[in-house]
Amino acid sequence: MKIIKYAINLKTVATLDFVDVTEKIQEKIKVAGIVNGIINIQSLHTTMAILVNEAEPLLISDLKKSLEKLAPQTHQYAHDNFKIRTVNMCDDECDNGHAHAKAIHLPTSVMLNISKGGLNLGRWQRVFAVELDRSRERQISLVIIGE
Repeated sequence: MKIIKYAINLKTVATLDFVDVTEKIQEKIKVAGIVNGIINIQSLHTTMAILVNEAEPLLISDLKKSLEKLAPQTHQYAHDNFKIRTVNMCDDECDNGHAHAKAIHLPTSVMLNISKGGLNLGRWQRVFAVELDRSRERQISLVIIGE
């Protein structure tokens, strides 16, 4: 049995950007030479989720609308009040309470089966990195376990 770790770097383009990373993950599995096993796919960011769903444009639009209803960008979040917030601040801090509020409804990782040298996905399933904040550099961590 082997345990192999990889990272996938990507740049998102907008809030609620659904980035299909399925092929990049499939490439890493192929390079690893794993035929049967499991893979954990994890976001390294509090405002980026990992989802398995269908890559159908109208569905993606519906999902974006649903997420925005859950935690609208127009709402006033205490997290965005930089006069009172004192922790976890960076030089380019922005108003992103909405992104964190959306994130609590979504997973930061998924574990999927590998069989016959690839992801064992259903007919329409794809793996997405979902940007909940703004356009930025992102990283996904992969751990592949198998033989």
